[in-house]
Amino acid sequence: MKFLAVIGNPIMHSKSPRMHNNAIKFLGLKGIYTRYCLNNDLFLKEELLKIGFDAVNITVPFKEKACKIADFKDEISTRVGSANTLCFKNNKIYAYNTDGIGFLQSIEEFKDIKKALILGAGGTALAIAYVLKQRGVDVYIANRSSKRLQYFNAYKNSLYKDLQDFNFDLIINSTSAGLMDEYLPCSKEILHQLLSNAKFAFEVIYNKETPFYKLCKKYDLRVKNGFEMLLWQGVFAFELFFDLKNQREEIKTAMLQALNLD
Repeated sequence: MKFLAVIGNPIMHSKSPRMHNNAIKFLGLKGIYTRYCLNNDLFLKEELLKIGFDAVNITVPFKEKACKIADFKDEISTRVGSANTLCFKNNKIYAYNTDGIGFLQSIEEFKDIKKALILGAGGTALAIAYVLKQRGVDVYIANRSSKRLQYFNAYKNSLYKDLQDFNFDLIINSTSAGLMDEYLPCSKEILHQLLSNAKFAFEVIYNKETPFYKLCKKYDLRVKNGFEMLLWQGVFAFELFFDLKNQREEIKTAMLQALNLD
């Protein structure tokens, strides 16, 4: 019996338990997947090992710490310093990042993206920036404060207020603005200049139409929310949890069925 969870704060909105539990049932596996709200990451490693999880997904704001506590890391986690999936084997922690590949899978229909701007500088932004750059996309990062931008020295970056370039094919909101409130990631004036020139937009939040998502629709952009990214990162994580191969379509079908219950 596998004991699995998604770790974050806030966490009650997460649909990951629904996805994973349905896939477990659909494939006839033995396991249970739940939510776990963590107040801080001070003793993240000790707490996870003490509880006895077999594997976990990690969401905001603990992705960087999850990577730091790992004994072994996959290539993306190593490159970006952020992990959203941890597996525990023989008292060792193995870190993976399925956010980036989940994002790429979800924007397959967005063609000819040469230049992209990511709003926000958290762990999700790190993963998205890395996989886009690997695809040959010119990636820019903009953030509210300068502290987080130190992690994006490999990319052109600036504060929102210092943005000079407003010509991007794709605008991505990787912030939590709009998740528990009705805020935009940055000012309407800046977004007007960005969205007026863009072809595509992406909102990582998946469980509501955020102010950013609604604004993008007003500019007649082709916009997607994080639903498919959530789905695909979950599929890839599930493969790791149960060490599965050649069952990706079955996992996807089960998780999609669970998500469509709404």
